[in-house]
Parts: sequence; structure tokens; C-alpha cells
Amino acid sequence: MSPGQSRPPAVRKHLMVPGQPRPAQRDSMSVTSVQRWVMSSLTAITILHLSAGLVVAAYFSNRTDSQIGLLVIAAAFGLIAFEAALLIHRHRPVSWWLLPGLVPAAVGAVLIFG
Repeated sequence: MSPGQSRPPAVRKHLMVPGQPRPAQRDSMSVTSVQRWVMSSLTAITILHLSAGLVVAAYFSNRTDSQIGLLVIAAAFGLIAFEAALLIHRHRPVSWWLLPGLVPAAVGAVLIFG
């Protein structure tokens, strides 16, 4: 280079160039998708806590008929938890993913009657 000429400024890749938008990332999730995951997680976990609370109530109950009734209600709420998560994601309502909803009631039945 001659003494009167200067080099062009270096390209700064961390800055946005108006005429050249950044390429879309492959693994990025949309806001709607993230909202669905957060909502389904919160819904399922909250309802599963209710189901676990019913199992604890059945454990401390003295009557066998009350224990059985509370475990049946806990199983129903476990199924409702996974059903709600499936519906938030717009999946079909009947799925194998409903079976984990029975886990709290099954554990409670083993603890109480086993």
C-alpha cells in the first residue's frame, strides 16, 4: 500500500448490517413453541403435586375405603395432568403418555397395601 491509502475498516461480525440479515438458526424454537412447553410443564407438575398430595392423604387415612377412594382420585388427577399436557401441545388425547399419570397412585398403593 502506498503511504496515502488506508485499509478498509475491519468487518465487525457482532454488529448488524442492515442489508445482510443473519441466517436463521436451525435449532431455534419459536416463542409459541416455548410458551407451549412452559405451560404444559407447569400444568402437569402442578396437577401431579395435587395427585401426590392425595396419595399422602390416603397414606395417613385410617379407613381402607377412604384410602382406596383417595388413590382412585389420585389416579384420575394423574391422568388429567398428562391429558392437559397433551392437549396443550395439540396431540391426540389418547396416547401411551397417559400411563405415567398412574405412577403416583401406583406408588401409593404399594406403600399402603404392599
